[in-house]
Amino acid sequence: MAKLTPKQERFVEEYLIDLNATQAAIRAGYSSHTANEQGARLLTNVSIRACVDKAKAERSKRTGINQDLILQEIARIARVNIMDIVNPETAEIKSCASVDDTAAIASIKVKKVPTEYGDSIEREVKVVDKIKALELAGKHLGMFTDKLDVNHKGAVQVVYDIPRNKTD
Repeated sequence: MAKLTPKQERFVEEYLIDLNATQAAIRAGYSSHTANEQGARLLTNVSIRACVDKAKAERSKRTGINQDLILQEIARIARVNIMDIVNPETAEIKSCASVDDTAAIASIKVKKVPTEYGDSIEREVKVVDKIKALELAGKHLGMFTDKLDVNHKGAVQVVYDIPRNKTD
């Protein structure tokens, strides 16, 4: 594997910030006019791709976050029933709720509101967006595609339909 130039090394560092090749190329010192092409070209360089892949793997190991963990969290949020883990009357987490299930709770707010009959307590439980979790899981499974896959395996027969002259 070839050694990277300092500019290429900088591109790798910048790319790992947001995984945006165009912006990484600009931040690494490439021309903003050609950054889109440069970014795409740099990512096809075998040495650069190897450095990016290695750094991503190291980061995943260091943080303990990987694709399986992300998908498990998405699935957990998609499956949780908030009524199974939060008492709707008190907004308290039920004792039977697991720590994993409570990850679906975005926030719980409890506040006293003075009324003419004494204090009233308002409770609000916000959950993580279940629809978004289902959408992400569905996309991962290939259920929702924004493009049509027209790949075909096998033979293709081309038929020319040429109009005949009426004089024939």
